[in-house]
Amino acid sequence: MKNRFSRFLAGMLAALTVLCAAPAARAAGFADVPADSWAAEAIYRGVELGLFQGQSADRFGMGRPMTRAAFVTAMCRLFGWELVTPETPTFRDVQDPDAWYYSAVETAYVHGAVTNQTDTFRPGDPITREELAVMLVRALGYGTIAGLAQDLPMPFKDVDTGAGYLAMAYELGIVNGTSKTTFSPEKTATREQAAVMLMRVYDACHTSPALVGVCSGDGTGDWSDYEAVALTGGRLTYGSAVQMARPAAEREQAFLEAVHAAGAKALLHVTASGSVLSHNAAQLAAAVADAAADGGYDGVYLDIPASGEKQEAALTALAQALDGALGERSLYVAADAPAWGEGMSDALDYEALGRAADCLVVRVQAYEKEADGFVTAPLEPLEEVYYALSRLRTKVDKSRLCLLLTTTASAWEGGRERIMDGTRVEALLADRIHTQSYYAQRYACAYLVQQTSGSRPLTVWYLDDESVRERTRMCAFLGLDRVCLSDTDAASSLFWKGLS
Repeated sequence: MKNRFSRFLAGMLAALTVLCAAPAARAAGFADVPADSWAAEAIYRGVELGLFQGQSADRFGMGRPMTRAAFVTAMCRLFGWELVTPETPTFRDVQDPDAWYYSAVETAYVHGAVTNQTDTFRPGDPITREELAVMLVRALGYGTIAGLAQDLPMPFKDVDTGAGYLAMAYELGIVNGTSKTTFSPEKTATREQAAVMLMRVYDACHTSPALVGVCSGDGTGDWSDYEAVALTGGRLTYGSAVQMARPAAEREQAFLEAVHAAGAKALLHVTASGSVLSHNAAQLAAAVADAAADGGYDGVYLDIPASGEKQEAALTALAQALDGALGERSLYVAADAPAWGEGMSDALDYEALGRAADCLVVRVQAYEKEADGFVTAPLEPLEEVYYALSRLRTKVDKSRLCLLLTTTASAWEGGRERIMDGTRVEALLADRIHTQSYYAQRYACAYLVQQTSGSRPLTVWYLDDESVRERTRMCAFLGLDRVCLSDTDAASSLFWKGLS
């Protein structure tokens, strides 16, 4: 995996390549694009990247409508789709294969960005704000989530159709309203508005998150991509007195040296059973803070599953007490995310947790469904990631939110689950005779099925590189700039590609 410097160098080289190839319009400027225009930066960046161009050498077309044909052409470039040119046209008003927009329209159709609910595409018509938003949400593969999102609260009172798509485009920061309560869905989108929206999508798709890791190994390794790493082995118990166990001294020392050499924060990963939360929060916090200080850690990663209202309230109280006890040391807190259909928990006070913690690590629960012997158990389902983060960022400063990603796999056979590491998943995938691999678009999660000697096949759900990219992209849209890896020592190349 590339370290931060190599990523920076690669980014600089890419930027230089783009700048060297930039059209003259960048140097001279478009005559109709004022330097202080709100859209100027997006226009010039988009032109430099080759996503769109001016209406002439010296004019961009500010204030002019963006046509549907021009928009799908720019959208295809944005997503890097390979153009298709079928012999049989999809739309009766897009018939000529030599038309400059023919392949773009057909490609957008193949990728689901446009549909053929009617037999016309209307390439020369100005694109409306609603059409633009719907196309982008569809192009991102969020159609199913948009269907669910139509029931979520939305500030706009003038939206009748496509409510889920518009709500999602707004929530993801792709489009704004024309006022606090109006979206103006039928209003024509201008060329500069389209340019700004396209560049917002481009930026979200090209953002690499900072990493927080949970290390269960010996602690050594390359931590140069991480802002913080937590070493497992810290456990909080309560019997006749509060006790705080720490990792073995040699392992602890090797970990601290490796993490500090990389310039990252070393955290003590603290676990416990939920029952320990019934004890006095101040005493628990003192024991944890003392252990972190004695071990030379830069902070604590508090990871105690809380079940029920009393434990959830107690977790919040412990986090608040620990915030004070740690002083200048950092506090990272893991907490279960709100789930779609369940609403926000009253006992788990996310606002209070967000104030107490330097980083609130959001743990999205996997699905566990079974039908006819097949287990559907995607890890961090994308629809749940969207719901949880979009709801939480109204309660917690988004700079303090972090999404937990599971680097191990969930393996099911005979109705029983076991944890499987990435190396084992790669070995199964290499067995092309007995194993078939798939990708569940709805959940943005990979899975494989291997025929075994038993009556039921082995089904394994895991996050591959595409799954990881989808989740980090969702984080970028919602303003989160880091993710947490559940077990860095179990990560495989299947996973790391999505973060490189």
